[in-house]
Amino acid sequence: MKKTFSIGFSLLAFLVVVGAGGLALAADRGADGKFSKRTSSHFVLFQDVDIDETGGLRGSRRFEDDVLGALEVAYRNLDDLLGMRPRSALTVSVWDPEVFDEQFSGLFRYPTAGFYGESIHVRGTTRVDPRLIRVLNHELVHASFHAEAPSVALPAWFNEGVAEWFEARATGSGEIGPGELAYLQRLARGGALIPFAELSAPSFAALNTQSASVAYLQSRAFIAFLANRYGERRIREMVRDVLRSGDIERSFRRRFRAGVPDLERRWRESLGG
Repeated sequence: MKKTFSIGFSLLAFLVVVGAGGLALAADRGADGKFSKRTSSHFVLFQDVDIDETGGLRGSRRFEDDVLGALEVAYRNLDDLLGMRPRSALTVSVWDPEVFDEQFSGLFRYPTAGFYGESIHVRGTTRVDPRLIRVLNHELVHASFHAEAPSVALPAWFNEGVAEWFEARATGSGEIGPGELAYLQRLARGGALIPFAELSAPSFAALNTQSASVAYLQSRAFIAFLANRYGERRIREMVRDVLRSGDIERSFRRRFRAGVPDLERRWRESLGG
C-alpha cells in the first residue's frame, strides 16, 4: 500500500516547479469554482471541499469551524513544544481532493497529503478526521519555519524531521512504533539507512516512494532519539537556536554537546547499525 506523505516546500522551490503563475491559476478552481473564506486568531482559511450537498450550508460552516479549531490547538502546541509563535496570520487552503490531485500530483514522485508553498495547501476531506489533523500539524511547522526565519535554508532531514516529530508528538505519543523501530533496525543492520548528508536538499520531492518513506521515517526517528535522550526542552531550545543563527551544526553542538555527524552515528548505533 502506498503511504501518503506531507511535505514542506520553500517558496522558491515551489515556484520553480509549478511556475510563477501556477498557484494563482489553481486557486481559481475548486469543487464549485470558488473558495469559502473564514478567519480565526492566527489563521486565514480558504476551503473548497465538496460538502455543501452532503451537509448543507451549516455542514460547510461546521467543517470550517472544526478546521480552524484544530489549527488553533496546533498553534498552542507549536509554542509549547517548539517555541514558535508566528505573529502574522497564516493562510491555509483546504482543497477538494480531486482538484488537489489534479493540480499538484506532478510536484512529487510520491502521493502527498499537503505541502507548504508560501501558504499551507492540504488535500481535504469532508470532515476533520485524524489524518487531516496530522497533516495540518505537520504543515504548520513548515509554515512557521518560513514565517520566523524566511532567509534560513534548512536541510530536508531537519525540516521534515522536526515537522514529523511535532505531528506525532502533538497528536499522540511521538514515539517510534515497534514496527517502525524493527524496520529501521533491519535497515541499519543491512547498511540501507540513507546518510543525512544525502538528505540535505531543500525537500524530498525528488525521491521515489520507497526512498521518501525511509527518509521521512529516518528524519522523525532521529529527532525522537534526540528528544528521548536529551529531553524535549532541548529540542525546543535547539529549534530556536537554528532559526536565530541559521547554523544547524553550531546549534546542535551548543544544545547536545555534539555535532550532527556524531549524533547521527550514535543514533545508528542505537539501532544496531
